[in-house]
Amino acid sequence: MTLQNLFNEKPTELWNERMTEDGEELFTEERLLMSDKVLDKYLNQLILLQETKHPESIMKAVEEVVVTFNEMNEENGYFIETMEREELADFIDKAARLAGLEIEEDQDITEEWREW
Repeated sequence: MTLQNLFNEKPTELWNERMTEDGEELFTEERLLMSDKVLDKYLNQLILLQETKHPESIMKAVEEVVVTFNEMNEENGYFIETMEREELADFIDKAARLAGLEIEEDQDITEEWREW
């Protein structure tokens, strides 16, 4: 698995399915596009950082994506609920590990900044 593979495994894929197939009203095209854009930026930052595997830089990218989702969630009707929170936190964690972040297996790297 590489960071490039994660572009096709973003949680927004699942959210889009729930919106289109299940009629889930938490999601809109706009919310999905905003979320995709933020996740793409995060993945691109990590791709640039993966050669150095500098933990502080990787954690700064994690903080940035979490804080951005905090703001988007608040400004867009709180669309991140329990299932979405788990999917998003897992994705952020998986990407950071692929970029070279070495942390405890059960450590939640988003918890420090996460409001969703």
